[in-house]
Amino acid sequence: MSKELLADLPPSQSATGDMKVQGAAMNSASTATTANSRKKIWIDIDNSPHVPFFIPIIEELRERGYEVMLTARDLYQVCELLDFFHLECQVIGGSYGKNRLMKVLGNCYRACQLVPIAAKGKPLLSVSHGSRGQILASKALGIPTVLMHDYEHSTKTGFLEASWVITPDVIPDNSMSKKNNRTMKYPGLKEDVYIPRLKPDPAIFGQLGVSPEDFLVTLRPPATEAHYHNPESEALFDATVKLLSSDPSIRAITLPRNHRQGDQIRERWPKLISSRQMIIPDSPVDGLNLIWFSEFVVSGGGTMNREAAALNVPVYSIFRGKIGAVDRYLAENGRLIMIETVAEVASQIKIVRREKPLKLEASRPETLRAIVDSIVRIGELQSGA
Repeated sequence: MSKELLADLPPSQSATGDMKVQGAAMNSASTATTANSRKKIWIDIDNSPHVPFFIPIIEELRERGYEVMLTARDLYQVCELLDFFHLECQVIGGSYGKNRLMKVLGNCYRACQLVPIAAKGKPLLSVSHGSRGQILASKALGIPTVLMHDYEHSTKTGFLEASWVITPDVIPDNSMSKKNNRTMKYPGLKEDVYIPRLKPDPAIFGQLGVSPEDFLVTLRPPATEAHYHNPESEALFDATVKLLSSDPSIRAITLPRNHRQGDQIRERWPKLISSRQMIIPDSPVDGLNLIWFSEFVVSGGGTMNREAAALNVPVYSIFRGKIGAVDRYLAENGRLIMIETVAEVASQIKIVRREKPLKLEASRPETLRAIVDSIVRIGELQSGA
């Protein structure tokens, strides 16, 4: 299929994930067999939340006859989570710090490292949840790109715009891409893709060295190295630690975003750590399982907030960057409480035990199905099936 014909395809905006792409090209694609050995998808894991997110997608793509090649970036806890979930892939690149210029240069360098890997693998399509390095490498090789994203205020670079974009249906049109006819949407949250796979395991109490009777709180610091970071979040985090430390029965299980942040927290609150009111796990823990057994979650934004919301666990956001459509949607529906000032930390956060259901009830199979359907249909279009 020619690039010109693809560019003329009408938009796909169905909230159920059933893309209404019309014309002879789509009719041809719908009859294609996914067993074609030429169909290889390249997935690049660019951040720690993407590890559990992509596992069900990888499995479903393989079930449909697609070969999947995997690369990852050693950022935050990606490598630890790859080991935790026994996911094998080639790790390329790492963290480039807070400086914006270094981020740009680092992504360009990583793209150069990815080019020979992609050239050798010859994927039909590249897929990520925000990997700039993969998009740049793919453009250099002429590989069509699929970008999944759920935060419309992340830094955008015009020349890095993906060929196709897949977003939650609550994100407004034109927020992620100027090409509405290349934007596809799915119902629910990206966290709904993997939440149903959780099997609550009380063994986590032993792993953390705490008792099932302890009052557990999951605490996630702000992403201080992210381009969207607002220092106000750090003040809210400090106030939260002060509030939680006022009750000696609370065990604040604190999950730093990287080793550097972990060292800073240990240096800042050594007494809380020595008394085990604040606990930084020595090894990776299943974040979903920890949230499930927590009374509530306080996080500096991002995936953990939405994971808690998807699990119906009380969650307080201390994120002070630009609020995205997904978080606004959750807040408007009472599934997320936003903390905006230091005074609100004490007035909004309720230190009470919650009623925990006996089993996990969160399940939205349509989210995973819609995302994989989108990838597969794009792949069929690109293969000319």
